[in-house]
Amino acid sequence: MSRERAARRAVRLAEAQRDRARRERLTARRARRRALARRLTPRLPDRRTGRLYARRAFAQRLGIALTALLAVALIWWQVDGLSTQVALTIVVAVAAPAAVVLTFDRRSP
Repeated sequence: MSRERAARRAVRLAEAQRDRARRERLTARRARRRALARRLTPRLPDRRTGRLYARRAFAQRLGIALTALLAVALIWWQVDGLSTQVALTIVVAVAAPAAVVLTFDRRSP
């Protein structure tokens, strides 16, 4: 009885060793494949400049600023009531980035 158990245990251990070796080979192959893919994949340059509207031309940035200032000036000149003026100014500030993207359509480099 003890010999049979020992023989079965030996078979189980041999199968476990084969499975472990197979898993290690697969893991190593995946790691090599990923490393090769990482080496061959072109890297995009880091385009962050730390400036607001950095991808815009100077004239576009100037136009954006002047339009926003003109809108805010018109709001403060034409609208009565401080709370309405402040609310509309906030609307202009929040809507300006979306308006710029929709107007110039230059999100991608």
